[in-house]
Amino acid sequence: MAPLPPFHLAFPVTDLARAREFYGKFLGCPEGRSSDEWVDFNFRGHQIAAHLVKSMGADDPTNTVEGKQVPVRHFGLVLPMEEWQRLAERFRAAGMEFAIEPGIRFQGQPGEQATMFLKDPFGNALEFKAFGDPGRLFAK
Repeated sequence: MAPLPPFHLAFPVTDLARAREFYGKFLGCPEGRSSDEWVDFNFRGHQIAAHLVKSMGADDPTNTVEGKQVPVRHFGLVLPMEEWQRLAERFRAAGMEFAIEPGIRFQGQPGEQATMFLKDPFGNALEFKAFGDPGRLFAK
């Protein structure tokens, strides 16, 4: 199968300067085009767009996965395991609060993965995951 083209994802923020600080500086996503109402970031070759809103909506729904409340609306990256581990330590060192602490999910099953969830400064949920065997990403 040919690699997929980059995706585009838009999400709400209440402060573009804080979005630039978190996505641009902290996560290291280079900034692309922008206006007074939005900023595009390069999220590992994918375009994500922070769109300015006056206020954020109510809490997002969750689903229970292995006893944890996973935010239904979320986005993130699948990383190599060593990079995932470094990122988890970087989040901890920065005092970031995890929505779901770094850990292993589906242990011993085809979809076994390291995963962690946190929220950006606006409450948008981000998931970062890794597989010991990257070829198991879509294993059933």
